[in-house]
Amino acid sequence: MKMRGLMLSAAAGALIGGAQGAVADELTLCWAAWDPANALVELSKDFEAESGHTMSFEFVPWPNFADRMLNELNSGGQLCDLMIGDSQWIGGAAESGHYIKMNDFFEEQGITMDDFLPATVTGYAEWPKGTPNYWALPAYADVVGWTYRKDWFEREDVRADFQEEYGRELTVPETQAELMEVAKFFQGREIDGRTVYGAAIYTERGSEGITMGVTNTLYNYGFEYDNPDQPYDLAGYVNSPEAVEGLEFYKELYDCCTPPGSSDWYMSENIDAYKSGQVALQMNFAFIWPGVEADPNVGGGKSGYFANPEGPGGHFAQLGGQGISVVSYSDSQDAALEYIKWFAQPEIQQRWWDMGGASAMKSVVEAPGFADSQPYAQTFLDSMAIVKDFWAEPAYASLLLAMQDRVHDYVIAGNGTAKEALDALVEDWTEVFEDEGKL
Repeated sequence: MKMRGLMLSAAAGALIGGAQGAVADELTLCWAAWDPANALVELSKDFEAESGHTMSFEFVPWPNFADRMLNELNSGGQLCDLMIGDSQWIGGAAESGHYIKMNDFFEEQGITMDDFLPATVTGYAEWPKGTPNYWALPAYADVVGWTYRKDWFEREDVRADFQEEYGRELTVPETQAELMEVAKFFQGREIDGRTVYGAAIYTERGSEGITMGVTNTLYNYGFEYDNPDQPYDLAGYVNSPEAVEGLEFYKELYDCCTPPGSSDWYMSENIDAYKSGQVALQMNFAFIWPGVEADPNVGGGKSGYFANPEGPGGHFAQLGGQGISVVSYSDSQDAALEYIKWFAQPEIQQRWWDMGGASAMKSVVEAPGFADSQPYAQTFLDSMAIVKDFWAEPAYASLLLAMQDRVHDYVIAGNGTAKEALDALVEDWTEVFEDEGKL
């Protein structure tokens, strides 16, 4: 292990800002294998040209990403110099010493978290939450939203049928109830001689899928992770009557309005179902929207985008996205920090957005004209304004596994009741926090 501590050496700051006179390093950046990673490879060519360092990349498919990279960190491995890790990892990575703390570096280089969207700072960089202790720079802003077949919504025959059935115009859903109506309306409908279905939603059990899906309903019905006034006090919040109602809603949406065989779907399966014309609505993270726009079947004005609809208990959407950190076991921390400084420049962040990335920098997303820069840009802004995230505790993996099992067992397998599922989840989570010494 070649960890050099959580605080930067005095020499580190002197090397940042250019590689002239410094030894060129080869940096490995680790992330998930998806379209934004490909854009980052192209963007990083400018860093190579400016710094003299060379970049290599280790990208792992999402279903295996957490296991692969958390094993790498927990073993003190030196594969990764830079890690774009999930938001939920931040607590464990900070407390276990996997990432270097960035505060001194940010101060030395004039990088301020005030330049980034507050939700992304809290979600991707802070630990403990709500404190100015930073372990990452916000790298990729993401959130669960919805894609819909705008061309189907605009058809006169479809609009007339919806008006007759529901007594209102067919519009983009603004509430969870309207979402259900639209999904039911399209389920089993014939469009251009083909049977289509209502919605592709997250149902996957093996990693994080169904949790990242069901929370978009639970939050909006009143689910809370714990007592806001007493941390880790779970009963009555996780399993409140409102949360039970929200879980029942998600099961109804799955039962009534999804394609056959969609019991284990996550990002890629939803994308495939939507692009192949199977569904009218698709739940998915915003990262897919550039690809939707470019798709020959559903792009070019055939698709529209909307933020997760509000519910009777609030208006929230599940936060996605990641921060970029320097791995404490790296032999090339100074060069890795050069990359962080380079990436934090406003002009690089603008190019990141233009190339299909998702900047969290205010100067980019709050610039005049941003909302019109892409067909999905306004929905991105609307969605990032309502984000809420899963636990970022060091024991997040155990917390996630419990929720995956309990929710999937009820929603997909149909075992027991929603209340029984959430009551059991309270017991599971309580045991985790007892083992952690927090109860």
